[in-house]
Amino acid sequence: MSMDVPRGKEVARKRLIRRVVLISLGLIVIGGATFAVTRLKPAAPSVERSGVWIDTVKRGPMERQVHGLGRLTPEAVYFIPAVVDSRVLQIVRRPGLDTIKANDVIMVLSNPDMELEAENAAWQVKQDEATLANLKVKLESEKLDQRASLAELESQYTQAKLTADRDLELTRLNLKSDLESKLSVDKANELEKRVALQKQRLSIADDSIKAQIDAEQVALERSRAAYQLKKKQVDQLTIRAGIDGVLQEVDVEVGERVPAGKILAKVADPKKLKAELKIAETQMKDVRVGLDASIDTRNGIIPGRVIRIDPAAQNGTVTVDVALLGSLPEGARPELSVDGTIEIERLPDVVYVGRPVSGEQDATIGLFKLDPDGKGAEHVTVKLGRASVNTIEVKDGLKVGDQVILSDMSQWDSQPRIRLN
Repeated sequence: MSMDVPRGKEVARKRLIRRVVLISLGLIVIGGATFAVTRLKPAAPSVERSGVWIDTVKRGPMERQVHGLGRLTPEAVYFIPAVVDSRVLQIVRRPGLDTIKANDVIMVLSNPDMELEAENAAWQVKQDEATLANLKVKLESEKLDQRASLAELESQYTQAKLTADRDLELTRLNLKSDLESKLSVDKANELEKRVALQKQRLSIADDSIKAQIDAEQVALERSRAAYQLKKKQVDQLTIRAGIDGVLQEVDVEVGERVPAGKILAKVADPKKLKAELKIAETQMKDVRVGLDASIDTRNGIIPGRVIRIDPAAQNGTVTVDVALLGSLPEGARPELSVDGTIEIERLPDVVYVGRPVSGEQDATIGLFKLDPDGKGAEHVTVKLGRASVNTIEVKDGLKVGDQVILSDMSQWDSQPRIRLN
């Protein structure tokens, strides 16, 4: 019985030692595993392949283009101003798609003072016409009186000349005294001189009559010119289109008072349109007058050419006018929204890829390049060159055949790699 007690103690001690050893080994294993886990790199984030845009780097010709939205506008707009201060009496036509003729009335204005002045000017013309007619009659009557006087003098001279010739003959025959014949000759000579003077008066009278009539005619022409001016101003109170086209705007209302020079309406020729594009100022570096363009009206594409570039930018865009060189499709009209593409140049042989969301010309950006097996992608630095609407030149960082993600991957820029599911 004394031998069983020590043996029991020995077994208990061995069990304790084995338990301590097992616990120690467990702690060592757990610690090692924890240390190993802390040394592992975080797993690459996963991205759905179907949710990203992937393109392949290529080599070959690349067309450089810039793109902008815009609208069709008339090449020429006829602005109709108010000529004088007036009030809108009637509006005959409102803006619409129906064409109007040059002589069609748009509105009628009223200016009572001007209308009264025109009426007074008309009466002045009639008065001056009557004065001229009366002057002509008066001068012609005076001339007739002078001619009658001349005729009478010529008759008296003829009789006096005959009497003088007779008396001279009788005196020669001693049938009449020499004194009587001399008196007859003197009377005939006097009448001859009076006839000559009357003829001179008639000649001078013709010049005087012409001068008086010319002076009155000038006064009449002056009053006629004043009347025509007033009449023209009154006629301009009736506002007409001026050209064949479409009435775009009427900027006044009935009863409104309008000062001289105020634009009343705008008329445009719908057959002569241009495209007015808004191009981002960051894309304007190489845009210049004369470049070819194409305008998409959503009902056909029309070739065009850049004819004007606005010198100033507004709200981050520059206005570029493009002349349309082709026939307008059916339905094309002013203010129609269009898409425009301007051809900058054709690069014959470059390395290029689709334009990334964040890719700007001559920028250096980060892109995710796909692994050969397509299951993952590595973040690489890429230097870009000249840009187009949908493509951009690759200067460094990629080679032909590489596949890259062009979608917005900014949320994973800090990750060296991603996995594609």
